[in-house]
Amino acid sequence: MCQHINQNNILATKQYGFRNNSSTKKASFKLINEILLAYNNKLTVGGIFCDLEKAFNSVNHDILLSKCDCYGFRGKTNALLRSYLSDRYHRLLINNSSSNNTTFPEWDKIKHGVPQGSILGPLFFLIYINDLLNIIADPSRPVLFADDTSIIITNPSPSKFKEDINNIIDNINDWFRGNSLSLNCDKTYFLQFRPKNCHEINIKTSCDNKLIKETKNTKFLGLDIDSSLSWKNHTEQMMFKLSRACYAIRYVKHFISQDTLRTIYFSYFHFILLYGIIFWGNSAYSS
Repeated sequence: MCQHINQNNILATKQYGFRNNSSTKKASFKLINEILLAYNNKLTVGGIFCDLEKAFNSVNHDILLSKCDCYGFRGKTNALLRSYLSDRYHRLLINNSSSNNTTFPEWDKIKHGVPQGSILGPLFFLIYINDLLNIIADPSRPVLFADDTSIIITNPSPSKFKEDINNIIDNINDWFRGNSLSLNCDKTYFLQFRPKNCHEINIKTSCDNKLIKETKNTKFLGLDIDSSLSWKNHTEQMMFKLSRACYAIRYVKHFISQDTLRTIYFSYFHFILLYGIIFWGNSAYSS
């Protein structure tokens, strides 16, 4: 399946999740670079950061198989995929520690979702969400990392900018609904990016009659991004994590070997310090 997908360039280049030669850093670079280009071109720029409810568990099998057929997985291959997805069951075992009794509910048939923890599960989801990008028109710039969907909108005209935002939210919400996915409007945010010397534009956006929350900063793939790309919030949170890591290392250093301590440092301190440093390392708050 991967060979067929790669040879025919089926997956969109703006999808960075679960792919070879891709990473959260490349997705972050794409998003931040689009914002900086808009700054340089003196465009109004903002981002929609979507939250999908239980995305992997909501995949409709019939829709998935029809998309697989469109992408060339037909005939016996499609029948094999249907067999793979069909007749799976699950149940939750409940262990009551106080009475040492274990409850075994009835097995329930899995009607939606991709088998999580499987090799095919992530690939199925990428195929399922691939055509979302077809409805996001230029000059908007989507950046996807599996189910993390972020869209950068730019426009020289503030009024057209507002119109573009509402149109995109309506379009993607319709697409999600048509593909049995649900956009969580309460956790979907709009963030207007602007240099510190620029005025903020008053924008009201809604989804299913719910107001989309406008925020000054948001999380994106482990980075805390604010409206002016100052990285103040990110460095403050990082310092808090590093402080905890230092305490943990100091606490255990008397009981473990030097090699074990070095392993703890690289996994618990160095990783936090290094992640995304290419973006925030030059900021005024990094020193």
